[in-house]
Amino acid sequence: MSNLIPPHGKEEKLMPLLLQGAELVEETEKAKSLKQMQITSREASDLIMMGIGAFTPLTGFMTKADWQGVCDKFLMADGTFWPIPITVSTDDENIKEGDEIALVDQETGTTIATMKVSEKYTIDKEHECNSVYTTTDMEHPGVQKVMAQGKYNLAGPVKVISESYYPEDFKELYQRPAESRKMFEELGWQKIAALQLRNPMHRSHEFLAKIAVEVMDGVYIHQLVGKLKPGDIPADVRVKAISALVDNWFVEGTVVQGGYPMEMRYAGPREALLHATFRQNYGCSHMIIGRDHAGVGDYYGPFDAQRIFNEIPEGALKCENLNIDWTFHCYKCGGMASMRTCPHGKEDRLLLSGTMVRKTLSEGGDLPAEFSRPEVVKILQNYYQNLEDKVEVKLHGAATGDVKK
Repeated sequence: MSNLIPPHGKEEKLMPLLLQGAELVEETEKAKSLKQMQITSREASDLIMMGIGAFTPLTGFMTKADWQGVCDKFLMADGTFWPIPITVSTDDENIKEGDEIALVDQETGTTIATMKVSEKYTIDKEHECNSVYTTTDMEHPGVQKVMAQGKYNLAGPVKVISESYYPEDFKELYQRPAESRKMFEELGWQKIAALQLRNPMHRSHEFLAKIAVEVMDGVYIHQLVGKLKPGDIPADVRVKAISALVDNWFVEGTVVQGGYPMEMRYAGPREALLHATFRQNYGCSHMIIGRDHAGVGDYYGPFDAQRIFNEIPEGALKCENLNIDWTFHCYKCGGMASMRTCPHGKEDRLLLSGTMVRKTLSEGGDLPAEFSRPEVVKILQNYYQNLEDKVEVKLHGAATGDVKK
């Protein structure tokens, strides 16, 4: 018997939908003869999450009853807790209930899965946006994607035949839930806190992780390598920066890294719940929730993502939130601190954020030592310098006509 937290759902077992062996070969061949429907990168990444078992216990895309229940009550039609609708859409009038179709990533041309359509329905997109994102503002990147969805949602079970959406560069980082669980068991860990990252680790991230190390068996730095929003630092740069920090500034055996292919929705509180839900499948007993978790702009309060855990049905999740207050460098304290530990005023505090790091470096500025460790800063400076060089070459070529075909 495993000592780890059980997977999410009534069955309490992982339910990966990625076919193996002869079934995979047979379904891959069958997919070639089916009607092909193109899907977005978000829908493709959701399929991969279902394929590897990260979205256990989902068996496919949600019905209208599931969609309504998730929007309004965090509950699917069968009573399973789920915080964000997982849906696929189309404008194709010819797809009918009962059809079997192949789902093809529109960006890569890869056939990701086959699907038996059990229901074709329309939704109130504004209702989904208000429920999940608390806004219908088209400046919000998550709202943009919902409003750009097709006229119809399709529901039905899927058979996943490819996980190639995951970038080749991150094969070593890539872990399915079964693999992370095996790793945790080999390490002898039971209390594991997941740290969600879409940016390189600055000193506040490092402080969050070290607080968790003090009270947990270990910390799982779980990096998103799916699609981000414009301006975010690419995954390959982030992976190098985080590795440099872990290798030089953490005690060996207290922190491990992993990656997952889901695309960010920037849904703030609702996405914090989704992060905890699939981290339970990965074997994590706790989810670190700090300031503005999964937020964007000023759409959410800094600690709304912590409060929402008190609003979900009792017993809905076994993965608990590990709330940590706003962290910063305090000059009077002489180091990292939080609102709960620092008695000094805001004039003594240096607030750290990924946005500030990106802005400073992209404008050619220098980061003070309080922002991030020197190994990390060097990697980020090289990235932005190379970015500037590429822009200068492109502009120069365009101006002189010396552009290589």
